[in-house]
This record gives sequence, structure tokens and C-alpha cells, in this order.
Amino acid sequence: MILTLTLNPSLDRTIEIASLDRGTVIRAATARLDPGGKGVNVSRALLANAVASRAVVPYGGDEGRQLVRLLAAEGLDMVTVPVAGPTRSNVTLAEPDGTITKVNEPGTALSPAELDTIAEAVLAAAHSDGQGADWVVASGSLPPEVPADVYARLCRRFAEAGIHVAVDTSGPALSRALGASPALVKPNLEELSAATGMTIRRLGDVAVAAGELRAAGARTVLASLGADGAVLVEEGGIWYGEAPVTEPRSSVGAGDAMLAGFLAAGGHGPHALALALAWGAAAVGQPGSRMPGPAHIDSGAVTVQPPDPDRPLSTAVPATLP
Repeated sequence: MILTLTLNPSLDRTIEIASLDRGTVIRAATARLDPGGKGVNVSRALLANAVASRAVVPYGGDEGRQLVRLLAAEGLDMVTVPVAGPTRSNVTLAEPDGTITKVNEPGTALSPAELDTIAEAVLAAAHSDGQGADWVVASGSLPPEVPADVYARLCRRFAEAGIHVAVDTSGPALSRALGASPALVKPNLEELSAATGMTIRRLGDVAVAAGELRAAGARTVLASLGADGAVLVEEGGIWYGEAPVTEPRSSVGAGDAMLAGFLAAGGHGPHALALALAWGAAAVGQPGSRMPGPAHIDSGAVTVQPPDPDRPLSTAVPATLP
């Protein structure tokens, strides 16, 4: 079973528009409301593909109760943890060419006592119903006032219980988590560049930067490259894969679907990379943050091979200045 933990879940409203014109009245073509948060999306993707998962979801206020109702309506196996502050709401504006504009609220602070209760809920969920958890996915942005080392502390706590930990976050939270030796980290290009201070222009740069994250403590690095695919760096080797997307609708949650596919396939090796790319590409073809099911996933369109280090990326990411 795969557990997920989302410290900063959300209600995600996605509005499809013809174009984003600042300072004007924009008429929406469609609008939808989905439960959101990176770990929540991982569990939703696993649910859509009949892979056992359980989501640990802190919630608060009217927004939090609505989030729980939406997840229950989808049939998600979850453990809910009430907290004092309200759950945040996010807005995504999606244009026909696939351009996404997001406005994310910061979320609400979690007290040390609430963080401890959430961690205990994860450990209890990992051993309930006679099922042992193989993975815990700790992912997403941190709420305000939550210490940057929280994922590092959770990683050590869960690893001591014999559970592999995958971390998908950014900034100081990612850098601090590396020192706790997570089994897997899943940065995107911007996060990879920020964590290493490198300018990334080619696949070879991705491989070098991922190697630095491994040297800092991560055992496996799954680097998502957007339209350029993904690179997997682990003890057994380095692989590059890509999957075409013929009709992109929304990239929201695509990285979460990719991570879900990778773990569903065992969490290592080129086969897992191929399934990750198939799930991620299928998610881009869905509206809002809807997760793809088997009918949407085309594993045959994925290619996986050793990376050509000189192959340029479609978008270069410059090093972040101090």
C-alpha cells in the first residue's frame, strides 16, 4: 500500500478561458472544483488505477469539510485529521494552448501538536487493517510557520518504522529533506536548479544535478522535465524517457500522476519510469486536476533510453542568484 501525506491540501478551482487578458472581464468556458494538494493527487491517481492507497489529510473550516466531502464522493481511502485553521483554496486559469496560470493561497499554520498528531496518523494508517505500507509520499508546499526541516524529521520518523519515503517539495524543505536520506525525491527542473545552484540546459546537466541530490542523501531522483519528459537517476543507472501529449488541457497534477505511476510500478528502474511518463502524459490531457484512469493511459507511446547528455532542453533554467 502507498500512503500519502499532504500538509497543505486545497480546494482547486480550474477555469478554462479563451485567453488571459489582464484588466478585462474574462468569460469562462468551463469551471470545475477538485480536491487538491500533491499527496491528495497521488492518491487520487492511484485510486483511478485500482492501486491500494490511503491519504492522510489535515482539514479545517468550511473549505476543509468540502474537501473531505469531495474526496469521499470519489471513494478515496483516507484518514482525516482536524486542525484549527481553514483549508486553502487555489485558482487555475487554463488557456486552450495548455498555458496555465495559478493563484495559490498560502494555507494555514500548523502547530507542533498538530504536526505530531498528523505524523501519528500516518504511522497508524501504515499498520491498520493488517496492511503494511511500502511507501509514504510526503509532498507539497509547507503551510506558513511550519519549519523547513519538517519533511526531514518526518522522513526519519517514517524510515525508522520501516517505510520508504518519497519527498516531493521545493526550496529549503527539499534541501533539508535530502539530509534525512529519503528513498526518492521528485524535483522538477526549477526545483532541481534551485537545489543545486546549477544552470540546466541539457539532459547532461539534469543528470549531473540529480547526481548532486543523490550525493546529498537522496537514494533515487526522478526529475520531471515538463514537455521534455523525465530523467531517472538511481544506483542501477540513468534513464531518460518521454511521452507525447497530443491535446494538452491542464498540467495541474501531472507531476503527481507521474509520481503515482512510478510508485505503482515498484519505484525503481526503466519500467517504472515508463509507467510514470504514461500516467503523467495522460494527466495533461485531462481537465483541471482530474486524474487519468486506464482508458486514458497509453504506455506504448513512451520511449525510455539512456540520456544523450548533449540533447538540449526546450526550456533552459538559469541558476538562481544568491
